Amino acid sequence: MEWETVIGLEVHVQLNTATKIFSGASTAFGAEPNTQACAIDLAMPGTLPVVNAEAYRKAVMFGLAIDAGIAKRSVFDRKNYFYPDLPKGYQTTQLDIPIVGPGHIDLQLGEGKTKRVRIHHAHLEEDAGKSLHEDFHGMSGIDLNRAGTPLIEVVSEPDMNNSVEAVAFAKQLHSIVTSIGICDGKMAQGSMRFDVNISVRPKGQEELGTRTETKNLNSFKFMEEAIALEVERQIDILEDGGSIAQETRLYNSDAKTSKSMRSKEEANDYRYFPCPDLLPVEIDDDFIEAVRKQLPELPAERQARFVDTYKLSEYDASLLSASADLAHFFEAAASSDAKLAANWVMGEVSARLNADDKAIAESPVTGDMLGDMIARLKDNTISSKQAKQVFEGMWKGEGNADAVIEKRGLKQVSDTGALEGMVDAVLAANAAMVEDYKNTDESKRKKKLGGFMGQIMKASKGQANPQMINQILMKKLNELV
Repeated sequence: MEWETVIGLEVHVQLNTATKIFSGASTAFGAEPNTQACAIDLAMPGTLPVVNAEAYRKAVMFGLAIDAGIAKRSVFDRKNYFYPDLPKGYQTTQLDIPIVGPGHIDLQLGEGKTKRVRIHHAHLEEDAGKSLHEDFHGMSGIDLNRAGTPLIEVVSEPDMNNSVEAVAFAKQLHSIVTSIGICDGKMAQGSMRFDVNISVRPKGQEELGTRTETKNLNSFKFMEEAIALEVERQIDILEDGGSIAQETRLYNSDAKTSKSMRSKEEANDYRYFPCPDLLPVEIDDDFIEAVRKQLPELPAERQARFVDTYKLSEYDASLLSASADLAHFFEAAASSDAKLAANWVMGEVSARLNADDKAIAESPVTGDMLGDMIARLKDNTISSKQAKQVFEGMWKGEGNADAVIEKRGLKQVSDTGALEGMVDAVLAANAAMVEDYKNTDESKRKKKLGGFMGQIMKASKGQANPQMINQILMKKLNELV
């Protein structure tokens, strides 16, 4: 039987406010456990939450970026459940009246294919704490620093049909929230976490199959792996005559396995009710329009500009515009030659970052430094081969391009007189090679140039301008024929 996969995502996006959603406690990452959870975060008796206006501003900004409806009146609810890292015994969230209504994100899937994924809504809520399982000898520790950190949970419609589309959606969402500056996007730190709802059904069937939810995936690679594993598991069960249990599952990225965590809850399991400590929040058109004016360039707009301004291909522009940090890096490097800059950023820079497991913001070579190196390449100060050595020196902290060129003695020889002297010396020392060139059929002489070029480059210690050497060499050899 042919099967069709149906995928929807729920994405937790941590908002990068300085303080928590209902208290003045810090949201800074990496502090000692339990040093950033105040009495309000822990719902101690006598404390009352106050909504962080900045969290609202960032949520509205997201809604505008995905062309969604914005609720002028939204309500906070209590979602009741027990878990050790949920200090209140409930989570303050939004259910029936979320801040962001229906919107959409458009995906580019390659080969000119696009797909629109609908957003059902996005709601504000507080994050839970974190369970720590290492170094506790069979027990778990609880760090409540994260409790109360503001989130928007973005809920998509089940519009995706494979892992390629799901990952493309996740990447585009990551690009949007980082580009508009509401989230740092550091998935390894939990700034974005993906819950993937997956079901399969016979191809052509309208009714959706029973879904499972794989929770807390924090990388695109893990998402792709988890989807492939779960689709295969569900199809195997159905083809063996079994049925799918609606449940929450966890994916183990080390073992490449998944396991059942608990049966999937429904809304009524959480006994939602409006939070008695928080009044409905009302915003007006002036607030929304003020936020709209603060919206920076969106990824799709940036891609179109890169094609128009820098004459890049749609593919190159899509890669370079996906991340705000990468886009800024490229533009800083593009002043001398945009196409060369694009090739270096997508090639050598990306390879080095991947090898060192660094983000573009952590690159020891800045966009300005790369631009200066490309300028030295364009003005023939260095050759393409030497440029790689200059880049290596900059990456190792030896300074900017000019400093590395000076330190490593990499300046290319482009003086015509000096180059002609080198060519004359090599021709005089290799009479037999010259004679062989003269006696070779004209259509095959080009292949004979390599021997001369190799000796000239060796004599110049690799510093001769290869384009100029080639021109001078051919001119002098042809004069001898």
